[in-house]
Amino acid sequence: MNSAGGNAEGYRALVVDDEAPLAEVVASYLERENFEVSAAHNGMDALRIARNIDPDVVVLDLALPGIDGLEVCRQLRTFSDAYVLMLTARDTEIDTVVGLAVGADDYMTKPFSPRELVARIRAMLRRPRSAPPHPGGTAEPAEAPPRTFGALRVDVAGREVHLGDDPIMLTRTEFDVLAALSSRPGLVFSRRQLLEAVWGESWVGNEHLIDVHIGHLRRKLRDDPGTPRYVSTVRGVGYRMGSGQ
Repeated sequence: MNSAGGNAEGYRALVVDDEAPLAEVVASYLERENFEVSAAHNGMDALRIARNIDPDVVVLDLALPGIDGLEVCRQLRTFSDAYVLMLTARDTEIDTVVGLAVGADDYMTKPFSPRELVARIRAMLRRPRSAPPHPGGTAEPAEAPPRTFGALRVDVAGREVHLGDDPIMLTRTEFDVLAALSSRPGLVFSRRQLLEAVWGESWVGNEHLIDVHIGHLRRKLRDDPGTPRYVSTVRGVGYRMGSGQ
């Protein structure tokens, strides 16, 4: 199901679902948007194809035969920074939390609108691969020095994070959330403001998606939610960047 012709933007998508008809529908919508699309119907084939084509985005079903979608995502993250949109047949919090924990960027519950799926993918791909914009839309200068918060150092231009001497490995989405928060230390961001800063104003979905990414970010930064140094919760409002002290 490759569509090499008419690929105006050069984006490569991998659709992974054991339901072949559904994979065909998703692929057809993406092909209409000038994506080059490949498909896989099990986890082993998905990983093999991903290594071969280096996709920009992966639409990944959670419930796959053999290697499930969670394990595919875990292994994918060892060699690819592709955006991952995970599909689940169960709209449960645990599915969402676990899926995002292994490196997915977004999720949708079956049944879903293919048009909305394409819109979500477009929103992800509009996010820059280097420094994300400030909430007001101003790009980070390439020569901007790293932002420091106690032992935490956030190099937005280089997309690197260190805690003391230790490099912290974040997913692209986790990094973008941290970059948005650290752009205005002390300012409280609502969930919607963070979503718009990271995904763009056109993003639609459950705003609590941001809570899951914040939870993973805190864990990687060894930040105690009870006495946070870096990412604080402002109850009823949202989140803000702390001083690191």
